[in-house]
Amino acid sequence: MKALAQDVTLPGYAGTGFKFSGKSIGDIVSALLPYIYVLAGLGLLVMLIAGGIGLMTGGGDPGKIKVGYGKIVNAVIGFLIVFVSYFVVQLVEVILGVNIL
Repeated sequence: MKALAQDVTLPGYAGTGFKFSGKSIGDIVSALLPYIYVLAGLGLLVMLIAGGIGLMTGGGDPGKIKVGYGKIVNAVIGFLIVFVSYFVVQLVEVILGVNIL
């Protein structure tokens, strides 16, 4: 005899040790921020390497050299945005007295 859909029970998070069960969105974001900053740093590294390779392999072609410089400039701008956001988070921690990171 086949089981009907109404007879099937799906397993829940009980007993699994799910880290964020019962946590608020703020707690989840606070736990993820350090990982987001690390990924942003790795993205910066990859973009700088890609821009450098683009400059080296441009072969004097102004279009390819411009694309390489564009990647480097965009990577640095993105890093500055992440860098400033980190200090804004630190400032919010001090002003509001909450523990984010």
